[in-house]
Amino acid sequence: MVELNVNGVAHALDVEPEMPLLWALRDHLGLTGTKYGCGMALCGACSVHVDGQVVRACVLPVGAAADTRVVTIEGIAIDGAARAIGAAVQSAWLAEDVPQCGYCQSGQIMAATALLAATPAPTDADIDAAMTNICRCGTYSRIRRAVHRAAAALKS
Repeated sequence: MVELNVNGVAHALDVEPEMPLLWALRDHLGLTGTKYGCGMALCGACSVHVDGQVVRACVLPVGAAADTRVVTIEGIAIDGAARAIGAAVQSAWLAEDVPQCGYCQSGQIMAATALLAATPAPTDADIDAAMTNICRCGTYSRIRRAVHRAAAALKS
């Protein structure tokens, strides 16, 4: 039995502690916004926040997330700490027309939200260092513009 706090809700899951957090979220909690991409923590499609830090859920054992605060893309809108930042990021994503295929977007938004929580006025170098998720469509310049737009919106 693994106890998890996901998006502010306590869950007791009858799973092995070694199971990747991604599968617990998707298969046991029905939170399918977090995507499977590579399974090796390289692409970032599975990015979630654990105690405010971006982690790759495909390689994090669910047992390691016990006694932490997990926030998924579904929780951004309800998580008090991330709500305003998440709304600004999602708005900027639409304004900059970031998504193409959309598969990486939940992970990209999770990374951008964590970046702006830690660095409210990021430079291009800050963005490049923090936004390590892979976008197969190559919308990196749009992503960078969107992060700057969200930062400006949060500042005003």
